[in-house]
Amino acid sequence: MRAGWTPRRTAAHDHGEESAGQRAPGPVVTGFSLRAGAAALLAATLLASGSAGSETTVGRFSAGDLAGWKEREFKGRSRYEIAHDPDGTGRVLAAASESAASALYLERRIDLAETPWLAWRWKVEAPLPIADERSKRGDDFAARVYVVSRGFGLLRRPLAITYVWASAPVGSSWPNPFTSRAVMVVVDSGPGGEWRHHERNVRADFRRYHGKDVKRLDGVAVMTDTDNSDTQGRAWYGDLSFRAARGAASGRPGSG
Repeated sequence: MRAGWTPRRTAAHDHGEESAGQRAPGPVVTGFSLRAGAAALLAATLLASGSAGSETTVGRFSAGDLAGWKEREFKGRSRYEIAHDPDGTGRVLAAASESAASALYLERRIDLAETPWLAWRWKVEAPLPIADERSKRGDDFAARVYVVSRGFGLLRRPLAITYVWASAPVGSSWPNPFTSRAVMVVVDSGPGGEWRHHERNVRADFRRYHGKDVKRLDGVAVMTDTDNSDTQGRAWYGDLSFRAARGAASGRPGSG
């Protein structure tokens, strides 16, 4: 997916148990969008936080809830819908892409001083058969989770981290091939077909990969995209939540 810095078309996909959000209006942050390897968003109009104590749930897919999530189309349309996990773990967000690229994003302020740990689970059918994921042509992934900050100073140039399921080894990282304002971080690699659980200290990751102490996020996104490589991919996403500490709520710890 290419990393243009102005949001382009948007679309909702009415399919399955629940459609993937609403049609998104215009640019949400001047000069920054979730265009193909960059990160999306965010956020002129921000949603209420939906927090409960030391946990803020941003993706309630297990409840069939896509309220506030919007779809942004870049090239064709990846399909997102609430579905029942074939493994029998309940409802999840199912994603399928065939030579296409679109993302689901949520504009939401997250206080990383209070809840720096992002927890989620995901599964892919298989990693994409891409030789060089660091190149523009290879910038497609079966599963991505983005975290985005609006940035610092008068120009407020946004920063993003993209957690990916890749062919590269776990722990690998590199600047997005379209913009140095986004960093790709491999948290899963190898064969798919099983659920993987993760917890990441997002505030610490911004320090590590961008050298900035980011105390607030402005949005999150998920994406399964295959447009640059002209391939096919499928993934399933469980709930996403921000927590005060690692293991502070249910769910097994992962990398971080």
